[in-house]
Amino acid sequence: MNHDNKESTGKNNDKVPINRIIPVSTVDGPGARTAVFVQGCNLVCEFCHNPETQAIEGHNLPRKTAAEVFEEIRPNLPFIRGITVSGGECALYPRFLTALFTLAKAEGLTTLMDTNGSIDLSGFSELMKVIDGVMLDIKAWDPEVFYRLTGKKATGALPVNLHYLASTGKLEEIRLVCQENWVDIETALNKVAEKIPRYYGKIPLKLIAFRSHGVTGKMKKAASPGPDRMEAYKKIAEELGYERIIVK
Repeated sequence: MNHDNKESTGKNNDKVPINRIIPVSTVDGPGARTAVFVQGCNLVCEFCHNPETQAIEGHNLPRKTAAEVFEEIRPNLPFIRGITVSGGECALYPRFLTALFTLAKAEGLTTLMDTNGSIDLSGFSELMKVIDGVMLDIKAWDPEVFYRLTGKKATGALPVNLHYLASTGKLEEIRLVCQENWVDIETALNKVAEKIPRYYGKIPLKLIAFRSHGVTGKMKKAASPGPDRMEAYKKIAEELGYERIIVK
């Protein structure tokens, strides 16, 4: 399905609610970057560290155009190498992203988005022209595990996005939060490798230890995996053929 002529997954794509803008961040992609967090998400993840960004309606945040957001970013240009848009779920607003990234590219900045992968990106051809990479968060793979974790049914877009982004050189990073009682970690690692066998070994894989900081859902009291457990997940990934593994 081609979305280019009706990129209306979210309401009012040209002027979107902005939760916050971090002028200089070193944790939202490579190098120093400005990070823009949009408001609104299509999932309700139990381990969400930014639950205040989930609500699509009922907040009093300002709606801003891409031009308005970029004017706020402009003073940071001497100090950053790019911008990253996260959320919430930024793929809800493809027209906004396209406009913002077009402005960024004109200034020589790199452009990244952080997405949960549940919205098919393959139809957003105009956006893909101005985006350098996508950081793809694998919430869970099995549909039942996914539903329990996110409160929503899997859309089927994740494997489509994996293949499309990897084959076009746009898959910047694969991310997986690790908590064995809530996430099917080994299954997810196996399935990603099966879906993109030609690419997965060379794409950075970030294994993120679940931490309860900021969590307000059912996982608020869930245990964090210790260093030994994270090392075991890393070993599983290595044995599957992942070569660029980051444990966080």
